[in-house]
Amino acid sequence: MRKKIVAGNWKMNMTYDEGQKLTSEIVNMYKDEAIKDVIAVLNPPFPHLFPVKKLIGDTPGIFLGAQNCSDKESGAFTGEVSAKILASFGANYVILGHSERREYFKESNDLLTAKVKQALANGLTPIFCCGESLEIRMAGTHEANVKFQLTESLFDLSPEDFSKVVIAYEPIWAIGTGKTATADQAQEMHLALRRHIASKYGKDIANATSILYGGSANPGNAKELFSKPDVDGGLIGGASLKSRDFIEIIKSF
Repeated sequence: MRKKIVAGNWKMNMTYDEGQKLTSEIVNMYKDEAIKDVIAVLNPPFPHLFPVKKLIGDTPGIFLGAQNCSDKESGAFTGEVSAKILASFGANYVILGHSERREYFKESNDLLTAKVKQALANGLTPIFCCGESLEIRMAGTHEANVKFQLTESLFDLSPEDFSKVVIAYEPIWAIGTGKTATADQAQEMHLALRRHIASKYGKDIANATSILYGGSANPGNAKELFSKPDVDGGLIGGASLKSRDFIEIIKSF
């Protein structure tokens, strides 16, 4: 059975005090409301990792993630953070290939391959993002675009390593714009991704791969999105900064 995952991407938000308050609220609500069978991943900015990990403690079902990692193991790379360092601070997941990293920092498919391999080598679960802009969607090449991203960055992995990767589909045109792909549009893309994975790694691995929706999911649309057979959760941006909203999304399965 595929894992159901809701991952909160805080992006470049939250002061120390704000992050502590948000984490405490999420952890307490998750416990108090007896949430089971859905993994919650908190992905704060780097300085929050250790204090957030302390608040999560040994809470079953809640894990710590980072928003990026270096493609290098260690060395003179000022400002970078390696997967090895992240793992040493208790991180379990790392977001890689987010559309903002691809656009603003010009991260290439080859660079992301190296980052994924670093993450896997250090026991982290990559949440690998792929998606299309509005221009690509309007041109009708959106499926080809996301398939190319997977092929170029991930299809060099062994079946064993690929099985450890989580995929997040990002309709870039629906991030922070107030627009959201319809549940049917999300299902269409998730199914296309799963079939593409099956073409390389077989149906068993494809059917075991969690594919998250990463396009402005919120408490109002999460239930419909998560009801689709190939949508296994969400990579949540703005709504993850409000504890009640984040918990309601988690409870939408």
